[in-house]
Amino acid sequence: MRKIYIFALMLGTLAFTACDSDRDDNPVLPEQSTLTLTLNEPEMANTIVDVAHCEKIVLVTSQPNYGFPVVTRYTAEMSLNENMSDAVTLSTASSTPRLELIGNEVASSLTTLELAAGKAEEDFPMDIKAYFRVKAGLQGSDGLIEGTEVLSNVVSLNIRLDFSLPAVNVPDNLYITGQFNGWDWGTCLNMTKVYGAENVFWHMVYIDESGIKFNNSMAWDGNERGFTGIRNISGALASQIIDSGGNIASSAPGWYLMVVTASVEGRDIIYDVAFEAPDVWLMGPCIGDTNWSELNEAGKFTVPTKADGEFVSPAFTGSCPGGDGDGVRVYVKVPGYDWWKSEFIVGLDGKKISYRGTGGDQARVAGTVGQQMYLNFTKDTGEIK
Repeated sequence: MRKIYIFALMLGTLAFTACDSDRDDNPVLPEQSTLTLTLNEPEMANTIVDVAHCEKIVLVTSQPNYGFPVVTRYTAEMSLNENMSDAVTLSTASSTPRLELIGNEVASSLTTLELAAGKAEEDFPMDIKAYFRVKAGLQGSDGLIEGTEVLSNVVSLNIRLDFSLPAVNVPDNLYITGQFNGWDWGTCLNMTKVYGAENVFWHMVYIDESGIKFNNSMAWDGNERGFTGIRNISGALASQIIDSGGNIASSAPGWYLMVVTASVEGRDIIYDVAFEAPDVWLMGPCIGDTNWSELNEAGKFTVPTKADGEFVSPAFTGSCPGGDGDGVRVYVKVPGYDWWKSEFIVGLDGKKISYRGTGGDQARVAGTVGQQMYLNFTKDTGEIK
């Protein structure tokens, strides 16, 4: 008989240790193979359970006989197969042999299992058989105590299953981190949406041999995308983009206009990324262009060679009063979109770059002849001086 001795009972949790002497008054656990746990047939066994509209499913088991009073933790597993080969553990846990499973969780978990088994959203609703079993074990301070677990028999329920997962949408935000900022999400770049295109994002970014990654959250949470997480790479500078240990890197370190298009296919978010020349342009009266022509060489900025360098505009050749009149206008050109759909300005909020994104027309900022605009896209700052 396996001997694990109890030396303390504190706040209802047992702690175990091996003793130097074998005393008759120490409780001894039975061998794990001799423990049994019987799961009763559920009350709903003879009906079809519409889990999406069912508040709870109740499972009741016997109590494993450890031979003395103990604190036992019960959890439930669920599968599409009687052999429990694809079992998932549900969140419900209990200190009694009665488990009340949450109907919505059962529905969403079964939907996930069916999708993994090859079903598609259009296959729902469906009538299926789901299998359940319970696991019990002695509760320790860090979970179940190893060697005390016991599994019940398997029972089944007839389930009517609607598609029970939330819709998958393109992200509201995308963020970039990389060697340029020490891989720190706290100082990452927040990509900007193109006006009128909720699924298209852009930002200037410095890419070197170590590379970058992007994510829809500012965290290393497993959703970050690198080189292999992109479906298609395109753009004028696409040939310079390489894989560096899974990161999006460059064989010609420097600045890139990175444009990400997100789309949804089934339950997956797909990213197509274009890498364009890092060109920034002034527009309109500040460069003496009353025709407001795109890509006017008179308004083209110089491009820095370092990640912390500044993009510098030509000197203004026309004065712009700002306010309700014409102001300084500046933009990058995202292929396929008008210039103003990717414009931005400095001077509205200190030195911070203010991106138009999907918002309305921006306030006008004044400029005088001879002034220039300076932009730092790594810090998202700039000024006119």
